[in-house]
Amino acid sequence: MFVLAANAFAQSAGNYPDKPIKIIVSFTAGGTTDILAREVANQMSIRWKVPVVVENKPGAAGNLGTEVVGRAAPDGYTLLANSIGPISINPTLFGNLAVNPQKALAPVALLGDVPNILVVPSSLGIKNWKEFLAYAKSHSGNLNYGSTGIGTTAHLISFLFAQKTGLDATHIPYKGAEATRDLVAGRLQFMFATAPSVVPLIKAGQLNAIAVSSKKRISAMPDLPTLNELGVDIATGAWFGLFAPEGTNPAIIKKLNETVVSILEEPAIKQKLLGLGADPIPMNVQEFTKFVRNDYLLWVPVVKASGAKPE
Repeated sequence: MFVLAANAFAQSAGNYPDKPIKIIVSFTAGGTTDILAREVANQMSIRWKVPVVVENKPGAAGNLGTEVVGRAAPDGYTLLANSIGPISINPTLFGNLAVNPQKALAPVALLGDVPNILVVPSSLGIKNWKEFLAYAKSHSGNLNYGSTGIGTTAHLISFLFAQKTGLDATHIPYKGAEATRDLVAGRLQFMFATAPSVVPLIKAGQLNAIAVSSKKRISAMPDLPTLNELGVDIATGAWFGLFAPEGTNPAIIKKLNETVVSILEEPAIKQKLLGLGADPIPMNVQEFTKFVRNDYLLWVPVVKASGAKPE
């Protein structure tokens, strides 16, 4: 019986995929997660000659899509494209999730890393890190920073930044793009925002960039220093990945990973993603699994210390 079951298991992996694949996106169409998922899905479909369909399941801060895939059959035909918030932050932020992504999902592949840029309104006249620190210290207790919502990376990176630099700053949560608009208007003093959302405003002279939160400088702004270079121990941002239900055949996960990695390594695809502000970083399954776990552990104390509560 065991031999027959093992043979069937191996055969199912060998024939994969032989029917349409669905990729659930936990956010609305048009966002970074959705864009990356559709690019990868299109390339998968071309290579495997089977339909790879993207379906948006937004809601509950990304938890709805996570729950759908976490409860799906672990056969490799229902996958999840998700980001740092639902995977690394929400398990601590919410505490009582119906489906815990750290337990119910198997990491497949990293799709892209999107850094956050520390930006200030150009009206402040702050051009660099030294000037920013001088301003921050002279306005201690009167600094406001914005975010796209409580518990988002924009909120928590800013909180972590204030903690590590000793800044006395107040968090002002917004719902989406209103935060950037208030920053441009000078109603906020600083903010950490994803590169794609602020690079056009920086180039237009409406915002000034001070530093980037990634481990390395970004190609779109090669002269912009990282926080690590400036002596601030922060090297994180927003990342996006592909997941399968826990219990999915490891051979299927390996095949998915190798396909995604080969897609990301294609020069045309890589340049397209870089143009979107997403840095494709190919990782094998073991590397991505370790990455996901370490990122979750990084944010647990930050979420708790921030006192953030679900909106």
